[in-house]
Amino acid sequence: MEAIYTVDPSDLIESVSKELQHVESIKAPPWAAFCKTGSHAERPPARPDWWYVRAASVMRKVLLKGPIGVAKLKHLYGGKKNRGHKPEQFREGSGNIARKVLQQLEKAGYLKQEAKGVHKGRVLTPAGKKVLTTAAEALLKIKPKEVKYTPIQEAPKLMKKVEVKKEVVSDKKVEVKGALVEKKAVAPVAKKVKVKTEAVSEKKVEAPTEKPAEVKEAPAKEEKKE
Repeated sequence: MEAIYTVDPSDLIESVSKELQHVESIKAPPWAAFCKTGSHAERPPARPDWWYVRAASVMRKVLLKGPIGVAKLKHLYGGKKNRGHKPEQFREGSGNIARKVLQQLEKAGYLKQEAKGVHKGRVLTPAGKKVLTTAAEALLKIKPKEVKYTPIQEAPKLMKKVEVKKEVVSDKKVEVKGALVEKKAVAPVAKKVKVKTEAVSEKKVEAPTEKPAEVKEAPAKEEKKE
């Protein structure tokens, strides 16, 4: 019984659902291929074997919260309904699915009706507990795969390039790590300047000749007769 609580619920339900597929009294009805699990669901279940998964889940819920009936199962398997721009609201799951699953499990001998004080409903039988415990113990025996630890190798450090600035230094002695080093003066290097020379054509340029101005003779004055 302790193994049922320590095993992962999803793994337990998957293994139990495979065993329930071999039980003759537990079969999916013909309408299970296109029905939804509640008014909150938008589409039918995608898995073809979802009926057996739901039956295995109901067995686990009965073990944890039994005695339990259809009303509580409807609330447990409900969900939020998308109402467009309006806020979501909770809707209960399908009561027909919960009722049919309980009836089939009771017919297979995994459930029985019982009353504990005020609560009335179905409880697991020893046969139902055996199915859950054997599946849980089988899962515990499966050891997880050992992952080998490989230390991460550090990337090689890259050498940084150091830029050396060349400066004109006078003839002076400088101490570098206890050694005398003479620095010679570096004469500035004269830059070659390219002078563009324009080619002049050898054609003679004649100066414009001015025409001599024509001199107009003044008219002769007539002598006055006395």
